[in-house]
Amino acid sequence: MTSPPTTGPLTFDELGLATRNRGMPLEALRYDRTPTGLHYLLIHFDIPELDPDAYRLEVGGNVERPLSLSLDDLLARPARTLPVTMECAGNGRALLSPRPVSQPWLTEAVGTAEWTGVPLAEVLSEAGPRPGTLEVVFTGADHGVQGGVEHDYARSLPVEEAMRPEVLLAHGMNGRPLEPQHGAPVRLVVPGWYGMASVKWLTRIEAVTAPFDGYQQVGTYRYRRDEEDPGEPVTRIRVRALMAPPGFPDFLTRRRIVDAGPVLLRGRAWGGEAEVVRVEVGVDGAWEEAELGPPLGPFAWRAWSYRWEAEPGEHVLACRAADAAGNAQPLEPPWNHGGFGNNAVQRVPVTVR
Repeated sequence: MTSPPTTGPLTFDELGLATRNRGMPLEALRYDRTPTGLHYLLIHFDIPELDPDAYRLEVGGNVERPLSLSLDDLLARPARTLPVTMECAGNGRALLSPRPVSQPWLTEAVGTAEWTGVPLAEVLSEAGPRPGTLEVVFTGADHGVQGGVEHDYARSLPVEEAMRPEVLLAHGMNGRPLEPQHGAPVRLVVPGWYGMASVKWLTRIEAVTAPFDGYQQVGTYRYRRDEEDPGEPVTRIRVRALMAPPGFPDFLTRRRIVDAGPVLLRGRAWGGEAEVVRVEVGVDGAWEEAELGPPLGPFAWRAWSYRWEAEPGEHVLACRAADAAGNAQPLEPPWNHGGFGNNAVQRVPVTVR
């Protein structure tokens, strides 16, 4: 069972999750490509112990030709490298009230890496899904209990999503082999979707003829009003902008301190549904348009900048993005029982001296 949402302080269990997982320090928004050691990290259960030499990826289910692929088999295939911004679906959960009790992210559960791997569509085409295939299920080696259910972490994608040419069976990250915490030796990378879809430590791919009902598919990662609501599935990343905190921080509160005069504000914006076309910066509630940098790729964040004439006193800075499909960030967070998809605007208190 899951704990009900709370307005109280962080629980001991939440603190334990926070020490196992890590967010990207927001000053790392300065990098086009997030250094691997700064990329956000969420591990549901344990990092499994997998021997690369003995590794096999089994591809089966409703297919004509089941496959059993070693790591060497995958490394021998033509590879593709893509810059992809990945964000945890629970990013911003700890800012909700009442707060859903889980990994207590603020806004730091994001990163952009260059992922290298074999296009999934090529492997699926080789296996030959039979007529009637509705979804493709991806199972990882991490095993545990969540919601009272013991299971291997597994998620599915509709066939049309799985066959997108940019979905990768990734074996490399930022020009190096995957590290254990990021899913070595092979993981799935699903550009545009929240991170729960990019199954790590991948061991099995199965074509199925009925909707997958595993815990990580139907028991969580759904937009629910309450625990009884079946909800809607969490899929693509909602549009968002974040600001690299200006100046320097107070150690405990992280409140920013800057000197009066021109201050260059910088950040990144991204989304999984359409290209980011606008970022605005708010200073004490007054909004002006920021300058956008060139896209790094169709599934990677865009840089933005804004020159602020900082006047002495206390101020609140904010930023918000909009995409080509007309989606824009809300000023207030959209609450749901699991704390998913909170893309409300970031607010940064600043003291100008």
